[in-house]
Amino acid sequence: MTIQEAQQKIDEWINIYGVRYFNELTNMAILTEEVGEVARIISRRYGEQSEKESDKHKKLGEELADVLFVLMCIANQTGINLEQALEENLEKKTSRDSERHKNNDKLK
Repeated sequence: MTIQEAQQKIDEWINIYGVRYFNELTNMAILTEEVGEVARIISRRYGEQSEKESDKHKKLGEELADVLFVLMCIANQTGINLEQALEENLEKKTSRDSERHKNNDKLK
């Protein structure tokens, strides 16, 4: 599915099951909360913190999907086409950083 198709599916889901979008500030808080859940898994599973027993069943993919869902909700309610925005962002990064990382001694 394309990003645009995903945004459309989420919009349909919200209108059928979610009644309406939460306001933008609420969704921003939810996004922050979801990113925190991703950070917790990453820091404990791949970082130096020990993983709590209660976190061992959590799936990183599910948490990343939660982040993506809320991000797309915010895009939908603010009129952002994420597919187009991502394409433009990649073009900007390519023109700005085409040699930057290749010339970074820290990455060699």
